[in-house]
Amino acid sequence: MLTLNFPAGLFTLLLAMFLATAQPALAGPPGNTMIEGQKVLTLVVREPPALRCNNNMQVAAELNNLYKIPIVILPASLAPWSKAPAVYYGEQLIAEDAGDFNGMVSFTQMLDVIEIEGAPKQDRGGRLTEVKKEFEALKAAIKGGN
Repeated sequence: MLTLNFPAGLFTLLLAMFLATAQPALAGPPGNTMIEGQKVLTLVVREPPALRCNNNMQVAAELNNLYKIPIVILPASLAPWSKAPAVYYGEQLIAEDAGDFNGMVSFTQMLDVIEIEGAPKQDRGGRLTEVKKEFEALKAAIKGGN
């Protein structure tokens, strides 16, 4: 009688071990992937934020300056299955530490993704673009020697 239950018990144990190790791969992005029909831009950041995390947050701020997209920023401790830094758009993994783009995205890369998805634009651009124009002019003046 013990030999009949042993294979079933072993199978159950192996299945539980597989599901425990497969959970991170199957987990997907942390939190909501859609809010009111709009895909969510989710950033998983290290604590305290490292350089790539700060870059991703700057990209998110610039995107939010132009597009009406919900943005969620989570510390890595709230998404232990995700490698921080990581960037998700909806359910799509865009970048992940030690994976695609090594966890760092660029503004133009995310702009392409968001435009293809057809995200609605802001009625008018935020002040972040105004500061960026002044910063670019300052950089040009420094490079030009003026």
